[in-house]
Amino acid sequence: MYPPVLFEELVAANGRRIGVATLASEKTLHAISLEMVNLLTPQLRAWQADPQVALVILQAQGEKAFCAGGDLQQLYRTMRDHHASPERGDIRANRYAAEFFEHEYRLDYLIHTFGKPILAWGHGIVMGGGIGLMAGCSHRVVTERSRLAMPEITIGLYPDVGGSWFLARMPGKTGLFLALTGANLNAADAVFANLADYRLVQASKPALIDTLLAQPWGQGDDAQLLDGVLLEAQRASEADGQTPFAPSNLRQHYDLVDRLCRQADLGAVVDAILAIDADDAWLQKAAATLRAGAPGSAALAYALQRKVRHMSLAQVFRLEFVVSLHCAARPDFVEGIRALIVEKDQKPKWQPATLAEATPSWVEGFFADPWPPAQHPLADLGA
Repeated sequence: MYPPVLFEELVAANGRRIGVATLASEKTLHAISLEMVNLLTPQLRAWQADPQVALVILQAQGEKAFCAGGDLQQLYRTMRDHHASPERGDIRANRYAAEFFEHEYRLDYLIHTFGKPILAWGHGIVMGGGIGLMAGCSHRVVTERSRLAMPEITIGLYPDVGGSWFLARMPGKTGLFLALTGANLNAADAVFANLADYRLVQASKPALIDTLLAQPWGQGDDAQLLDGVLLEAQRASEADGQTPFAPSNLRQHYDLVDRLCRQADLGAVVDAILAIDADDAWLQKAAATLRAGAPGSAALAYALQRKVRHMSLAQVFRLEFVVSLHCAARPDFVEGIRALIVEKDQKPKWQPATLAEATPSWVEGFFADPWPPAQHPLADLGA
C-alpha cells in the first residue's frame, strides 16, 4: 500500500534543494484524508526549518486532478454514529471530525503563512479542500485543464478551509456568487478571482522544473526569483500564439454577477440568481446548482462572508472549525454525502427545506463555541 503523499528533494545547480510533495491517491482524485494531512504537515515544517531548502513544489500524480476535495467516507461514517449516539448534542463528541478539521485547517494555515515560496501546480480538478491547499500557496499555477470550484452547497456544507476568508476578498461580490452556486472556474477565472497567479500549459512543466534547477537560489529574494521564472514561462507560452486557454466566464459576467449579489438580503440575492434569463450555459448551470443545493448552506455561507470581514485568517479558521463541527452534528451534511456520494440517488432531503426556514437564529446556532477562547483547539494559530 503506497502512502497518499510522496516526498523528494531536487538539487539545484548551486546545491540548494527544492522540496517536492506529490499527492498520490489517483483513484480518489487525491481527496484529502487525515493520513495525507498528517504526512504533509511535518514534512512542510521540516522543509521550512531547513536553510538549504529554497522552495517547495506541491503537485499531484496523473492528469485528472490536483485534489477533488476532502475524503468524506470516514467522515460520513462517524457522523452517522454521532447522530445515533446520546452525545449528539455535543459537537465535540465526534472525535474523528474534530481531529480531521483541526489537522486540515492547521495544514492550510501553515501553507498560508509558510516562510518560503510554495509553488502549487493546480492541474485538472481543484475543488473544496483542494482549493484550501492551493489558495494559501505563494505561487499558484493553473493549466489549460484546470477546473476549480467550491461546490459545498451540493453536499450541505459551506466553503470552508479558509473559504470564508478568501471568497470575501474576491473582486466585488464574485465570492458570494461562487459560494452560492458552486460555479466552475477555468484557468482565466481562477486568475481573475485571485485563486491562481499564472497560466501555463501542462506540457511546459518539465522544462519549467529544469529552469528552476538552474536558478541561483539562496542569493537574494527567492520568492521574487520564482516569480520571474514563472512570468517568463507564461510570456513564452503566450507568445507562441497558440495558447489553449478559454476566456474567463467570471470576468465576462462580472457586472451581472456583482449586481445580482448586491441585493438587500440573501433572499433577494437567491431570487435574482434563480431568475437569470440568459442563454449562457455557465450561468444556467450556476443557477441550477443553487436551486438544488441546501438552503441552509446558502444561509450559512452568506452569514460567514459578512461575519469575517474584519477577522484575521487565524480567527477565520477558528470560527470555521466550530461551524464545521456544527455541520457534522446536524442533518444536511450527512444527508448531502448520502445523496450525492454514498447512495447517489441525487435526491437529498434538506433540513431546512427552504431558505425562509433558515432563520437568523438558526444560523446563529452554528457559531456557538463550546470552548473558552484559550482552550479552543486552534487557539495557538497566529500566536
